[in-house]
Amino acid sequence: EQAARAEKRDVKIGRFPFRVNGKAVAAGEPDGFVKVIFDAKTGALIGAHMMGHEVTEMIQGYVTAITMEATEEDIHGIVYPHPTMSEAMHEAALDAYGRTIHL
Repeated sequence: EQAARAEKRDVKIGRFPFRVNGKAVAAGEPDGFVKVIFDAKTGALIGAHMMGHEVTEMIQGYVTAITMEATEEDIHGIVYPHPTMSEAMHEAALDAYGRTIHL
């Protein structure tokens, strides 16, 4: 986010806390979050931050999305299984555009 702002890019930020993710709560791991950064002009996913349970298993989804130059529309269109930790990735992307389901 800081790098994008330093480049004078207009960004949209989405966040989703694990405390409202059913799988995280059921696993007793409600601490953590997903944060995504989109270019506001193009909709391109330009960055992500994750902290908490299972994030090392989840980050590859965003790495792939950035490599394939995915936009918010691409990510919003992906079906994320329920209940999973990865739902937080979808919710964070939706949050950047004011469309969260569980917040």
